[in-house]
Amino acid sequence: MKFAIFGNKHQTKKSKSIEQLFGAIGAHGDTFAIDKPFYDFLLSNGFSIPSPAEFIEGNSFSADIAISFGGDGTLLRTASRIGNKEIPILGINAGRLGFLTTTSNDNIDYVIDKIHKGEYDIEKHSLIEAVTNGGTLKNYPFALNEIAVMKHDSSSMITINVTLDGCDRITYQADGLIVAAPSGSTGYSLSVGGPIIAPDAKVLVLTPIAPHSLSARPLVISDKATIEISVSSRSGNYLIAIDGRNESCDERVTITVRKAAYKQLIIRRREHSFIQNIQEKLMWGADIRE
Repeated sequence: MKFAIFGNKHQTKKSKSIEQLFGAIGAHGDTFAIDKPFYDFLLSNGFSIPSPAEFIEGNSFSADIAISFGGDGTLLRTASRIGNKEIPILGINAGRLGFLTTTSNDNIDYVIDKIHKGEYDIEKHSLIEAVTNGGTLKNYPFALNEIAVMKHDSSSMITINVTLDGCDRITYQADGLIVAAPSGSTGYSLSVGGPIIAPDAKVLVLTPIAPHSLSARPLVISDKATIEISVSSRSGNYLIAIDGRNESCDERVTITVRKAAYKQLIIRRREHSFIQNIQEKLMWGADIRE
């Protein structure tokens, strides 16, 4: 089996269990490719690393399974590197909360063993994509979590006009608007009042950011919908954030958001469900008085 390894290359303490991962891979006689910047980061911080089968530079690589070692942000970056290759991702949580990276970094040997025994499930997560009415976005246009349009500066709110399937129109006066896929419902959207959505639900959610009107509430729509977004602002521009990858857009540029033609494959342990995950991460339904 061949793994492709990606990781957080900014905080040394988050990589403290990486040697255990390499040991588990070697114990099963597997090979691995590793993202070159992550490899250089580990070497510079004194980690003991076996020789990889190859280095990953760019997005041209192959593997049976990709391993994202970090937090959810690292997994989102890994997904953007994989694109439509249909390589499943195993997220090992070396970050904080970790909704997508559900495998703890203290049971790496156990999880790698389960993978070799085939005792795991693969979830198919919908992605969304952003298309402009002219020109090309600088960043990768596909998102596993969300696509958001936001004000470019801190001075005033923006006006966001949304058209659904070419007919229904909604206007938001707000700091921004999030279009979240089910996987992203526990991310930015949740932090501004959006609903939690199961990863296999065939829906998207529109969640306004700090709306001027209290009647502007999150809206759940079919994932078959085509969402056209235009923005007007005093500064004449706005920000678009695609899974945290930000870039500036002129207000004359409109964005169309729709479900992508492919899905991202994410590995989940069979004994760990989505409901169990939110119960643990959010203490959902817990009574602290007990």
